[in-house]
Amino acid sequence: MTAVKLAEGEWVVVCDGAKALILENIGDAKFPNLKTLSVREQDDLSTRELGAERPGRVHASNGSAHSSVEQTDWHDRAEEQFLHNIVTDLESHIQQGKIRDLTICAPPRALGMMRAHYNPALKNVLRNEIAHDYVKKPINEIEKLLTS
Repeated sequence: MTAVKLAEGEWVVVCDGAKALILENIGDAKFPNLKTLSVREQDDLSTRELGAERPGRVHASNGSAHSSVEQTDWHDRAEEQFLHNIVTDLESHIQQGKIRDLTICAPPRALGMMRAHYNPALKNVLRNEIAHDYVKKPINEIEKLLTS
């Protein structure tokens, strides 16, 4: 991975489908110092708490053939909604002028879900996308991983 230069005041979002760290660089590009602005977590609910009990059945219009409908992955939908909410909150902060520069660090799958919801304002302030899962690491280690 190429080292990232974090500008002073740059926001860094480190997330996956269930947890997000929103950080701000209160240091400078040479000596970054990430400060936690907020931590968001999503409850890991069971499938029965998230949605339907079991998939439906489909019967052919002629003959006796029938099959089941693919089960909806409720955990996947919950992750996508969580990431969409993160992007929406970031866009709100951009409109308020709080974010000038932004780096997003997430696993490739989560980045793909987030990209689908980027608006032009977010794309304009987005400086880096890093496809790694650092959300469970301590902040001082995240600083080292991003800048080395």
